[in-house]
Amino acid sequence: MALFHIFLVAIVQGITEFLPISSSGHLILLPNLLGIPDQGLVIDVAVHVGTLFAVMIYFWSDLRGAVLGFPRLISGRADTPGARLALLLIVSSVPVMVCGLLLKLSGLDEALRSIAVIGWTTLIFGVLLYWADQTGKVEKASENWNMRDAIVLGLWQAIALIPGTSRSGITITGARFIGYARQDAARISMLMSVPTIIASGVLLGGEAAMQADLGLLRDGAIAAAFAFVAALLALSLMMRLLRSVSFTPYVVYRLILGVTLLAIAYT
Repeated sequence: MALFHIFLVAIVQGITEFLPISSSGHLILLPNLLGIPDQGLVIDVAVHVGTLFAVMIYFWSDLRGAVLGFPRLISGRADTPGARLALLLIVSSVPVMVCGLLLKLSGLDEALRSIAVIGWTTLIFGVLLYWADQTGKVEKASENWNMRDAIVLGLWQAIALIPGTSRSGITITGARFIGYARQDAARISMLMSVPTIIASGVLLGGEAAMQADLGLLRDGAIAAAFAFVAALLALSLMMRLLRSVSFTPYVVYRLILGVTLLAIAYT
C-alpha cells in the first residue's frame, strides 16, 4: 500500500476516533469519495490499535486504577475506586459487544455501510448532540459515575454500531442528557472506548491475522504509529477546548458533512 494512502487513513482515523464526528463513517467514505482502494481489515485494526494506545496514555491515571482494581473485582470486591471503575467499564461495554457480535453474524453490519446511511446518521445524531449539549444540565462529575449511568450509557454506545453515528458523539450525547458536564461527559466517553476498542480488535484481529503478510504487517505498524500521534493530539486539543467551547463546532461540521453526503447519495 502506498505510504500516502496509509498516512491518509491513519490521520483520518486518529483525528476522528475521539472527536464526535464518526471515525468509522470517515473510513468507509474515503475509498468511495477519493477513488482509492479500501484500506482493508489489517489497516483498520492497526489504526484502531494506534488510537487505543493514545487514549490509554492520555487517561493512564484513571486506567491504571482500573487495572490495579481488576483483581479485587475478580475476587468479588468492588470496594476501591479502581475496582468500581473497572466494573463500570465492563458493564458499559456489554451492550455494544453483544449487539456488535449479532450484527456481524447476521451480516447487517455490511448492509449499513452506505453513503446514504452515513449521511442521515451524521445529520440526525449531530442535531441530537446539539440538543443534549444545549439543554443538558450540569449536575454530575465523572467521579459520580454509577452503575445506573453505566448501563444507560452502554445502551447509548450500542447505537454507534450504525456507521456515521460516532461512538464518542453518542456517548457524550447520552452523558449530557443525564447531567454530566462537557469535560466529564467526554472523559467518561473516552474511558468507555478502551474496552470497546479492545473487544473490536479481538473480534477482528484473528481474521486480520490470517490476511496479513510481512508487507501488510509493516504497513499496519506505520498506520498504527501515525494514528497514535494524530489521536493523541486531537484528544488533547478537544479536552482543552471543552473548558471554554461547546460541542457546537463539531455539530456544524456534521451538518455540512451530512448534507454533502446525502447530496452525493441521492444524485
